[in-house]
Amino acid sequence: MGKLFKLKENGTTVRTEIVAGLTTFMTMAYIIALNPNLLTAFGANGGTELWNGVFLATCIASAIGMFVMAFLANKPFALAPGMGLNSFFAIVVSNIVSITGLSYTESFQAGLCIILIEGIIFFILSVLNVREKIVQAIPLGVRLGIAPAIGLMLMNIGFGSNAGIYSDKGGPFYVMRDFFGSLTPGLARDTMGSGYSAMVLAVVTMFIGLFVIIILAHKKVKGAVLLGMLASCVIYWAGEAIFLDTNPFASLKGASFVPPFADMAETTLFKFNFSGFVEIGWFTAITLIITFCIIDMFDTIGTLVGTASRAGMVDENGEMPNMKQALISDAVATVVGSATGTSTVTTFVESASGVEAGGRTGLTALVTGILFLACMFIAPIAAIIPPAATSAALIYVGILMISGLKKINFDDMTQTVPVALMLISMPISGSIGHGIGLGLIAYTVIKLFTGKAKEVSVLTYIISIIFLIKFFLVVSV
Repeated sequence: MGKLFKLKENGTTVRTEIVAGLTTFMTMAYIIALNPNLLTAFGANGGTELWNGVFLATCIASAIGMFVMAFLANKPFALAPGMGLNSFFAIVVSNIVSITGLSYTESFQAGLCIILIEGIIFFILSVLNVREKIVQAIPLGVRLGIAPAIGLMLMNIGFGSNAGIYSDKGGPFYVMRDFFGSLTPGLARDTMGSGYSAMVLAVVTMFIGLFVIIILAHKKVKGAVLLGMLASCVIYWAGEAIFLDTNPFASLKGASFVPPFADMAETTLFKFNFSGFVEIGWFTAITLIITFCIIDMFDTIGTLVGTASRAGMVDENGEMPNMKQALISDAVATVVGSATGTSTVTTFVESASGVEAGGRTGLTALVTGILFLACMFIAPIAAIIPPAATSAALIYVGILMISGLKKINFDDMTQTVPVALMLISMPISGSIGHGIGLGLIAYTVIKLFTGKAKEVSVLTYIISIIFLIKFFLVVSV
């Protein structure tokens, strides 16, 4: 195992890599149930059969992508159906229903053709080193700003959608006054309602878990992030039992642990509806393929560059060894995802939690991939991991990634302005690709109008123009 993944050369051990893989899995296990929920509207579209098909596709495509990442690239990055892209895919499928009159399942199968084409395009571009050259075309200053921007995005996810400390609609922002009153046994249920007290319990759990991680990390305890997440789980489950008078393990009673392979074979496995795909029209089809390609490409590039930078896996030019192999892994995962039945599979930003736990090689990705496969049989167990536990890890990792700002030359406006735009746009849009796009456009414009146009590469100009076209003319995600 040590020779296969070059553990000694990367300064890591089998134990560290396993802990890192477990940590990554716990931070992204939510996608296993959330992805089929988003793609089928919680089973309302396509029925239970389609939900089951997407569920298995999520586990299988993610695992295969991580196995390729492990053995081909030897990198600790995990892959799964990308958030944002899956919601956009659901919208696309609904539009196909309107355009063609096909059923949701048939339209879903037509949409899978878009993902297949995107994956093939990316595979060809990766083999020909085109995607790697696109990475190299990103100016060093912009590259250095990707990790801190991702850090803010992780913190935004942790504080917002996961822990619920604030709402994406502008409030409320809970204060300590709310905590103790709402967590008083009886009062929480009778006066404030179980929904409110559950949200506050999540906030309290998140903060406790966060400080457990910080204290353990300060004391140099191995697996601090994983231990903090486990502590958060125990606290949340205890809180549910004591304050909400609910059984946190009730969902396990009567749960099925048999994978629904028959439903997958009937609805998603190699179920490409090419005739339905043709019916949406060539212009719409090309537009959708370009949109998926742009967002997926720069989300992946941003995650790889940002996470690798934080882990010290880049050289003095900010470039990561084996980038080509990592990008090929991502492309293979997308093709497999289309064949099994899910939207674009991409490198997950939650990989940063495993990297922070010490993951440095493909063994981390292998462990996470094995756990995803296991979830076909133990999905009900993975589903009881509270989002608050995930929040604690994401916020901690986000804080650490922000430290990358010290590498930015704030006296250079070609670095300061792009980085500032990425810092605000990534958390707000939830898209790494959008943040990078704005950063590249800002860099190019500043260079162009300050008499330094020759310092910008031709490829950087092209990428900036493509993003401008996307932002103004192409449907957004």
